[in-house]
Amino acid sequence: MARTPGFVGKREIARAFNIKGNAIIHLKMLLRQMEAQGKLSRARKTLKSTSTIPPVGTVEILGIDDNGEVFGKLTEWDEAAHGPAPHVHVEAKGTAAPGIGDRVLARIEADPIREHGYVARVMRGLSDNAVRVVGVFRKSTGPGGKIIPSSKKDRDDYIVAKSEDLGAEDGELVSAEVTRQRGRGLAQARVRQKLGRADDPRNTSLIAIHAHGLPDAFPKAVEDEAALAKPLPMAKRKDMRHIPIITIDPADARDHDDAVWAAPDDAADNPGGHIVLVAIADVAAYVTPSSLLDREALKRGNSVYFPDRVVPMLPEKLSTDLCSLIASVDRPVLAVTMRFDAEGKKLSQHFDRAMIRVVAGLAYEDAQAAIDGKGSADARAVLKTTLRPLWGAYASLCKARDRRGPLELDLPERKVVLDAKGNFKAVITPQRLDAHRLIEEFMIQANVAAAEMLQKKKTPLLLRVHEQPSSEKLRALSEFLKTVNMSFALGQVIKAKTFNRILAQARETPQARLINDIVLRTQAQARYSPRNDGHFGLTLANYAHFTSPIRRYADLIVHRALITAHKFGDDGLSSQDITNLEDTAESISAAERKAMIAERETLDRLVAAFLRDQVGAEFDGRISGATSAGLFVVLSDTGADGFLPASTLGAERFNHDPVSHAMIGSRSGETYQLGDPIRVRLVEVAPIKGGLRFEPVSEGKKGRPKRAAKQFRRRR
Repeated sequence: MARTPGFVGKREIARAFNIKGNAIIHLKMLLRQMEAQGKLSRARKTLKSTSTIPPVGTVEILGIDDNGEVFGKLTEWDEAAHGPAPHVHVEAKGTAAPGIGDRVLARIEADPIREHGYVARVMRGLSDNAVRVVGVFRKSTGPGGKIIPSSKKDRDDYIVAKSEDLGAEDGELVSAEVTRQRGRGLAQARVRQKLGRADDPRNTSLIAIHAHGLPDAFPKAVEDEAALAKPLPMAKRKDMRHIPIITIDPADARDHDDAVWAAPDDAADNPGGHIVLVAIADVAAYVTPSSLLDREALKRGNSVYFPDRVVPMLPEKLSTDLCSLIASVDRPVLAVTMRFDAEGKKLSQHFDRAMIRVVAGLAYEDAQAAIDGKGSADARAVLKTTLRPLWGAYASLCKARDRRGPLELDLPERKVVLDAKGNFKAVITPQRLDAHRLIEEFMIQANVAAAEMLQKKKTPLLLRVHEQPSSEKLRALSEFLKTVNMSFALGQVIKAKTFNRILAQARETPQARLINDIVLRTQAQARYSPRNDGHFGLTLANYAHFTSPIRRYADLIVHRALITAHKFGDDGLSSQDITNLEDTAESISAAERKAMIAERETLDRLVAAFLRDQVGAEFDGRISGATSAGLFVVLSDTGADGFLPASTLGAERFNHDPVSHAMIGSRSGETYQLGDPIRVRLVEVAPIKGGLRFEPVSEGKKGRPKRAAKQFRRRR
């Protein structure tokens, strides 16, 4: 292509190399792969090589310069022929700013400002999976070595030449770049970064961090910008420092987004009512549109929480200091004051940009203990002024919540406990207290207030939406419920209460866990959107995330929207914020899903390392999934996920029945069904992949599920 002037397309390439027949298919695949990797650029049907300074090329992000500008280098460059690859300044308008190590496809142009320089205007990011692998480096007997990948989906190793191993030691975790894909000989990779010893549990979370491209270090320019931040003056803020407001958080919380206060409403027209104040850290005052902090926060989308560390959305100077509502320190906030009647109906709401001073920072357990007649001195000191009025307001809100009827799935929270060396110790389910429910309900009400206010003022914002289940999932649920002698009429108006009735009906039956899991699988996944599609699970017409701007970018956008709507300052929504709302919603929704996967994978690896010496031991668990290949099992004591192949279930053939979510013996009807308890034996552990393989110890249920028998008779 570099030597051929004019038009070069697929036909011209095929003609030049005499490619015919079925080989055309392979040519198309190769060209698509090269385009995805940035080795080719496409303008309509024209293909161009990127081997010299191209109009479109792949750029690897190297860092941020002293002026706060992103720079990188062209990756497809022949240094032997043309000298060192030129650096380019990167512009990413309309998209999340790329991070160090990311690769982007960009238009390359002469820089109008810097003589002999180039500017790369980002078109789109390139998939990390196409170029990056994380795994354990193993030295070979000869030069070089290989990488055993950490991904369960990646079953083959990668060959690493001696010149490209970066001096990695045997057993060291590495992040590498794939230099030759499979299908053209052995897959090869080049080590880009050494991450530490694979057998050090403190490095376990680094696998997920690097495998998913989570930026765990802030660029120096971003840290420098954060370092310039200082406590804000009162200015035009409303002074609320006289209010005995408190924070209630987990005992190990490092950042405190929200503070709460309540009091009986002394208005004559609201007997038994309450005034509730929810104050949220004014992060928007520090993270302004298009600043380096803003671009980095958008790229991250949210904070990611691992058992041993946090990958924060904002630098610590902000997240754990200036934006954290610390006791006895003046802190700027966006506050919403709401009036509720005795039945929990909201009568009014208004927002202020204010200054508060938290009088006590309490843990959930401490606040609850004070209400129950115990608690620390700090908690007892605010019992009369704040805690009891908060519980009084919560009692009213519970009445409204019960009338609203949000979805009531059983979703126990699990928390990983590590020992002093970072090794997995246990998984616990913390006790669910009224203190937890109180804060959750107050945050929901604050989120609703923000969404309602902005919708009323027609201000652009990001909403948290949760659509009702699709018709396909509802049909599948109806078919399943028939197998447990329960009915579900299709065509009815579906509300969260519809599912609550099903859950209540099943609560005292052996199928309670199974039905809870199936109802959960029926639900859509919540996401962010600039369009209001309501929140089905919470039974709310208007809902936005407003209460956690330290750790969620969506909340920061809502804060800016409130600043704009109320004319609180010039640091509200920018025109770019508004233009990019759709892209921002997609970006942060994807970041949220990535964080959940990374957190889950890290738990799997920690537990697998813990169980590596227990091969042959037996465990109690529960079936969490059924496929034609076998069963997925979650262990009761650790929450670890593993796989049980269908071939180990018994001598007869076991068939997968998707309606009843079960594996069923073709002769005996022995059934292993989603939600069933099961005892298993651990037969294999792959710590680096977080993989466990089991075989059954206990037998399945006798007799086929209802309706499944007819299906299997038809199959035979």
